[in-house]
Amino acid sequence: MSAPSKSAGEVLAGHVEAHVAAARQVAALVPAVEAVADLLIETFTRGGTLYTLGNGGSAADAQHLTGELVGHYKRDRRPLPAVTLTTDATVMTCIANDYSYDDVFARQVQALARPGDVVAAFTTSGNSPNVVAALRAARSNGAVTVLFGGGDGGVAARHADRLLLSPSPETPRIQEIHTLMLHMISEKVDAWAAA
Repeated sequence: MSAPSKSAGEVLAGHVEAHVAAARQVAALVPAVEAVADLLIETFTRGGTLYTLGNGGSAADAQHLTGELVGHYKRDRRPLPAVTLTTDATVMTCIANDYSYDDVFARQVQALARPGDVVAAFTTSGNSPNVVAALRAARSNGAVTVLFGGGDGGVAARHADRLLLSPSPETPRIQEIHTLMLHMISEKVDAWAAA
């Protein structure tokens, strides 16, 4: 005899429980999250730029972090130099058409990122070829690389100087934890920039 199926309410409550369980585990990641916030503060202090990237929902996370830095998180303060590499449809489709979709971020990183800059990649699997290529290009250009990932970080983890890995293997939880971490980073950077 099969187990009775769960009601929609039970399924949704399970999502909340899974989110809370993953969020509780982030406490152990606070030092790593704070280290990335400090890295960004140092980068902005020296006149460097943050470049962010990702695919799909991870592109939205990349844009979210950039928005918090160029706009503001909670405090009225100066805008900070952050650029998302997912928003220029002309550049992305040109590169995808003339080269390959695997190159859509790497070509931009090669053109823009310099020593003293940070390239932050968001990916749930860590195995997207275009994300891995971007991290390689960033290192080749002398930029510091940060990976917001899940699980063991996949192939991308081998090309990241700093790792922020979600403690959950589920894609929705990984993205939710990325949002929590980018808000934590934004809090510290925001307070610094407003001082």
